[in-house]
Amino acid sequence: METSKQGLVVSAHSADFVWRAGGAIALYAKRGWTMTVVCLSFGERGESAKLWKQPGMTMARVKEDRRREAERAAEILGANIRFMDLGDYPLRVSDEALFQLADIYRELRPEFVLTHSQRDPYNFDHPLATHVAQEARVIAQAHGHEPDTPVLGAPPVFLFEPHQPEQCEWKPQVLLDISEVWEKKRQAFELMAAQEHLWEYYTRVALQRGAQASRNSDRKIRYAEAYQRVFPQVTEELA
Repeated sequence: METSKQGLVVSAHSADFVWRAGGAIALYAKRGWTMTVVCLSFGERGESAKLWKQPGMTMARVKEDRRREAERAAEILGANIRFMDLGDYPLRVSDEALFQLADIYRELRPEFVLTHSQRDPYNFDHPLATHVAQEARVIAQAHGHEPDTPVLGAPPVFLFEPHQPEQCEWKPQVLLDISEVWEKKRQAFELMAAQEHLWEYYTRVALQRGAQASRNSDRKIRYAEAYQRVFPQVTEELA
């Protein structure tokens, strides 16, 4: 039986993947791919202000609420989801957790990886997440790591759009048409009740990237997501 192709998303917090890569996830899931999201943390401290304003709130309740939101969002988008619970503000990643992520790479053998920008002066968890995602990728390629299991190839890494790209030294190099799955993405991020203030912001981002995608193609594109490549594209054709 032929297995489906795999895509991997490494998300610092439990909602990041929805805002920034929900369209790509839903699009590839619709095409029959197995999409897996790994959340390094629940975003329990820095991205859950609305929950903390509720009387009697506890850390355990915040984590459970954020887990439940992310699980429901992943289900709508068509993705599998895993949580590593490595802390939030600050996120801290041990060697054990790094090896665990490297083992996920070897288990899934993804065709591509989506993760955060390499810089973000507003959120130090985000660049740490992309560093960890890429370091785990390198470890999974090393013959000396778990030598009884096959090494990973070289899946391309795409950095999804940060909240303030100009401040993060991030440039949109790939524009992905997500128009056909936009309603799924919108439905998924409307589950993120702790961050309701971002719903309209990311709708405007998708419309703006859609307009840019139309200008850079001969197609009419309503909604798009933007990505920056880490590695050169290897291809036999330029068009």
